[in-house]
Amino acid sequence: MALSDPLGDMLTRIRNAIMRNKQTVLTPASKLRARVLDVLKDEGYIRGYTETRFENGTAEFSIELKYYEGASVIREIARVSKPGRRVYVSSKTIPQVANGLGISVLSTPKGVMADHNAREQNVGGEVLCRII
Repeated sequence: MALSDPLGDMLTRIRNAIMRNKQTVLTPASKLRARVLDVLKDEGYIRGYTETRFENGTAEFSIELKYYEGASVIREIARVSKPGRRVYVSSKTIPQVANGLGISVLSTPKGVMADHNAREQNVGGEVLCRII
């Protein structure tokens, strides 16, 4: 079955696993999901992820969630731009999340990156999600 919002599905899987205090969560693999997971790893929200390829040609990611003193490092993870309503911002109007304590993940012409990197490189794009 095809998903209408694969990135939203991955974020929901992460959110559900955090609520159940799981150490890892599985999600189907794609290039966009890998780029978003790279940003989450670089920003310290997850420990990392590994890709597993199967004989039938499909692949999935095993995401290692990060906890500190029993609480998840990710307090809130939400999709901003949805298939029915895309949200685009310029480099000057990139929103700050929780006064800089959280991040927005943007898809820009220079690749998927965190909001502070997009401001430094002076590029705008589609706001994919926000994490606190």
